[in-house]
This record gives sequence, C-alpha cells and structure tokens, in this order.
Amino acid sequence: MVATPTPYSLSGPGPGMMVATVSSGVLHGVTYPKVGGQTVQLGELLGALSHALDLTEGQPEGHCVRCCWIGMQVADYLDLSQEDRADLYFTLLLKDLGCSSNAARICALYRTDDLTFKRNFKFVDGTTRQKLEFVLRHTGQGDSRLKRLKTVTGVIGRSGSLATELIQTRCDRGAEIARLMRFSEQVAEGIAGLDEHWNGGGHPAAISGDEIPLFSRIALMAQVTDVFTLQMGSKAAATELEERAGSWFDPDLVPVFTRVIRSPGFYDALTSSRLEASVFSDRSARATLTVDETYLDEISYAFSKVIDAKSPFTYGHSERVAHYTDMICEQLGHDLVHRRWMVRAGLLHDLGKLGVSNAILDKPGKLTEEEFACMKLHPVLGHDVLRRISVFEDVAEVAAAHHERLDGKGYPYGLAAADLTTDMRVLTVADIFDALTADRPYRSALPLEKAFEIMDDMQGTAIDPAIYHALKDAIAASPWPAREERPFSPKL
Repeated sequence: MVATPTPYSLSGPGPGMMVATVSSGVLHGVTYPKVGGQTVQLGELLGALSHALDLTEGQPEGHCVRCCWIGMQVADYLDLSQEDRADLYFTLLLKDLGCSSNAARICALYRTDDLTFKRNFKFVDGTTRQKLEFVLRHTGQGDSRLKRLKTVTGVIGRSGSLATELIQTRCDRGAEIARLMRFSEQVAEGIAGLDEHWNGGGHPAAISGDEIPLFSRIALMAQVTDVFTLQMGSKAAATELEERAGSWFDPDLVPVFTRVIRSPGFYDALTSSRLEASVFSDRSARATLTVDETYLDEISYAFSKVIDAKSPFTYGHSERVAHYTDMICEQLGHDLVHRRWMVRAGLLHDLGKLGVSNAILDKPGKLTEEEFACMKLHPVLGHDVLRRISVFEDVAEVAAAHHERLDGKGYPYGLAAADLTTDMRVLTVADIFDALTADRPYRSALPLEKAFEIMDDMQGTAIDPAIYHALKDAIAASPWPAREERPFSPKL
C-alpha cells in the first residue's frame, strides 16, 4: 500500500492517519483492479456526515458544525499545534458518531421518542432534582398510569447503571467508527470521553480532571454552549458554563469559553447562514483528500455501522442489502468496478433512518398514517446528506429510490418504471428480499420459500422480474443462508 501523508495526517501509515492510498480491494474473494483516486475536500465529506449525526441526536440542523465553530474559537486562545487543531476539528464535527447505538435502548427503557428524549436531555444539569423531573416528563407518556408508574420506578431504581450502559455503548461505538474512518487515536479518545465530567461524575469511565482528554472537555462544553445559546441566548449559555465549572467542566477552560460567548456578535455569527462556509474554510477542512476506492468503501462501511446501530431489527441490514445487491449485479454480468459502486449504495441506502424515531422503527404493530408519513421521509433525508458529497452524488440518486415501485405506488416520489434505472431496481429487490428474510418488529424472519412466494406476486408491479430472477439464480447458486456462508467483507 502506498500512503501519501496529507497536512492533517500523523506520521507513518496505519489507523492513526488520514491518507490517500492506492490499492486493490477484495469483495467475496474477488480482487478488484487498481483504480485512480478521486478528489474531495475533507470538509465536504465531514460536513455531510455531521449533518447525518444531527438527525439521530434530534438536534437542529447544523448542531455539529456549530459545535465545531465554537470549539475552534476556543482553540484560537489555546497553544495548540496545527496537528492538534486538526484533530480537535475532527473530534468536534464527529463527536456524535456513536449516538445511534443507544437510540433503541432509550426508546425501550423509557418508552418514549428517542429523538425528543436526546434533544431535551442536553438541558439536564445532572442534579438529582433535574434528572427526576426529566424522567417524569419523558417516560411512558402514552401508557396507562399503572404501566407508566412501573416504568418510571424501574428507571429511577437503575438510573446510575442505565446511564453508564447507554453512554458506554455510545462512546465505544463512536470511537470504533472513528478508527474505521482512519482518524487518529486522539480523535477516537476525544469522542469516547465526551460524557465525562471534571469531578468524576460523568460516564462511562467516571474519570476526572486532566484524565479526561482535552478534546472531550472542549467538545462537551461546545455542545452545551450551542444547545443553551439556541434555546435561551448566549448570556444563559455563559451562565450555565460558569455554574458547572469544577463539576462538569474544566474550571480553567470555562473563562476561555465565556470570553468567546460574550464577545460581540457571537450569537449572530453562530446563527448566521454563513457559519457553515466559515467552518469549512478552516485549513483542516480545505485540505484536498485524494481518496482511493478502498477509502470510499471504508467510509461507506463505517457509516453503515452508524445506520444499522439505530435499531436491533436493522442490525446488519445495510451489509446484507449490499451483499445481495452484489450477488444480483454479479449474476447480471456487471463489471467489478460497477459492483463495487453498487455495494456502496447498498451500505448507505438507509442513511435517512437516522432521522426517524425508534418509536416508529421498532413499533411491533401497524404504523398510523402520521407515523408512516415520517417513515416515508427517510429516503429524502438520506438523499439530502449524500448529495452534499461529490463522490456520492450518484449513489444518492439510487439510494433515494429503494422504496419506489414499477407501478408508481412507491415512495417518496411515486416514480414509475420509466423513471427507474436498473441500479435503482436492483437495490429495491435486494432491500425487499432482506426485509422479508430478516426479523422485523412485527414478525419473525420468513423462510426462503415464503419470501419468494411473496416476491413472485410483486413482479411487474413493485419489482422488475428480470432482476428478481437474477436474485433467485444467485441464491440458488449459493449456500443458504448466504450471509453466513459467504460473509460480506468491509475490505472491498
């Protein structure tokens, strides 16, 4: 492997670098030919992905970008090297990489909408009174009084262990994904320590003081600053930081933050439509990353992990859809370069589900009209994120159409056969097949024969018969279940 360091990389190859590479990839034992790299600005890539993270945290669009701007204003007062500035920048933009991994658990434990829960929990200061009031307001609101009482009692009785469990999952997964995306260990550790508090009262490790990575301390304070400034104004944000100095926050960093927050024009700059352009004019963001095919595969794979962590019923779904997509494409005789591109579409097709509440995704019964309307938005949300990345623009169009039908009765746009490309039809067949043969909240996985029986009746109306038969031929030629005998490999 040839590694060309960029201005924001660490020295030496390996997972601690953001590098441009040229290498072969392997999918299911097939070696791809070497191909040239594509050029993309790092800010373009990370800006789009940070937007996806805002969706799953229930935050107003641009939350991670605003946190990045706040944190980098603070960095101007600190004696950081250019390398450290770059790693802080990445930590701030990607601080919520693991946030989808606890969504289903929050929804199940508190019997509530995880997006609203997460958004409002950022206003809780950690005192017993506030935590109790929050639990009472957000737990089991749609349940009977008896059921709600049982849920609230259970949550309060396990409050300490639950907080550790939920945050541990989020932090570990976020750090893991940062490493998959080739960010430095300093970035991974900054994400992992986001919820630690200066006095040792945070989670998951309950470390304190200077044991907490500097980037974690800055990211948490930037997060609280953004949330309070948008809801209550910059004065309230500065006061909040000062009141938590020495408990949640590093007392030496608080005056630096409040100096930034109280500077003239802070609120106007934070809420300006030009803020995103300002953030992505940073030297770290302006670095041009010549990415090879392997890195695009790894980015796709890393974000499929974020997507599939949202719900236990979609765990592994994106990887399996990518796998079936490739099987169909191979059966249709597509070349290796196109198969590789389609695998990425399979990995990223459900990106928009990060913006759908788990109260809907994991509902065991039939969705209401309002709930189904929310569900139908997920291809649009995913398209909005992917279209921001030049190297994924074509993938965005295919991914957005995976719930369309030949007869025009699909969603989100009601496209008909004349509007649906072969790639769109392939992804639809792969998605439906996995939906039928995997567990869902409302039923267990269907046997292969039953799945084919259902799909037989969908030919010509929902799915393309030729593509469906290519899937059947591919399945017949492989051991079943294929995902166990022929595992998907992220190292494409």
